[in-house]
Amino acid sequence: MKAKGPEIAVVVNPTKVDLAEVREVLQDAAAAAGVEAPTLVETTEDDPGFGQTREAVRDGAGLVCALGGDGTVRAVAQELVGTGVAMGLLPGGTGNLLARNLGLPIDSLAEAAAAAFSGQDRTIDVGWLVVDPDESQRAGDLRTGADNVHCFTVMAGVGFDAQIMNDAPEGVKDKAGWAAYVASGGTHLKDDPFALDLAVDGRSAGPGQARTVVVGNCGELTGGMVLLPDAEVDDGRLDVATLSPDSLTEWIGVASRVLADRGDGPSLQRDRGRDLTVRVDPPQLCEVDGDVLTEAGLLRFAVQPACLVVRVGRDSA
Repeated sequence: MKAKGPEIAVVVNPTKVDLAEVREVLQDAAAAAGVEAPTLVETTEDDPGFGQTREAVRDGAGLVCALGGDGTVRAVAQELVGTGVAMGLLPGGTGNLLARNLGLPIDSLAEAAAAAFSGQDRTIDVGWLVVDPDESQRAGDLRTGADNVHCFTVMAGVGFDAQIMNDAPEGVKDKAGWAAYVASGGTHLKDDPFALDLAVDGRSAGPGQARTVVVGNCGELTGGMVLLPDAEVDDGRLDVATLSPDSLTEWIGVASRVLADRGDGPSLQRDRGRDLTVRVDPPQLCEVDGDVLTEAGLLRFAVQPACLVVRVGRDSA
């Protein structure tokens, strides 16, 4: 008879943390919560957490925690969608954006573990990005198991947004945090715009040219900037921001408008919907939760409501 697997599994990126220290903190947190110490499963260069999460679910884990960057969180989340198995969020990367948007601890592993091991469950939506969808994926079923379909819990982007993710060196991110993205962004402020055809739930939206399109399940970016103030993780909608500044002055205007929480204006338009189609020319680089994918000319974004269980603190639900 197959032995029952660990009740709590932690999928950990070993390049982000001191494993011995992590193990000690998690054992103490488990003891305080009255649960068995978790089993740590390391990610690899070839697998950032997808296979490890599938195996943990097969082995009977009731809680799978992600400990690493936003890419680790995304991998764990993608495999837990629709399973009913709860996901815990343990800080270990640059952004910790899903935890930040859910009001979970992002600076203390001990506090985050306490929330994961003794908190309560909250069900949230996820977004899916289909890169260059074939005819069968352009409407209706996404075929989420296909290689060109990628889950995101926070945000996905096209153009400038993906470029700054791509060009921010990993070593600099580890040392400088969100400032690494600011430095990277400075090199792309004068990139050429691209032609954009944006459809939100079948209706045309957005300008004819843009510098970036960001689609969010949550609203808060790295550094505490709220790009999508109406976004909620459980409202059954995706929010989209289209940025189209033509000059450094207009970039500054967009940043000021976002920081001041003002409405749409020149070079910034926002919308909401369940299913979005983005056509760009020429093809642009795209990303999901900070993981840079590839260049694409056609992208579909769709929400899957109430499909992911996340363990949150008693006062965060």
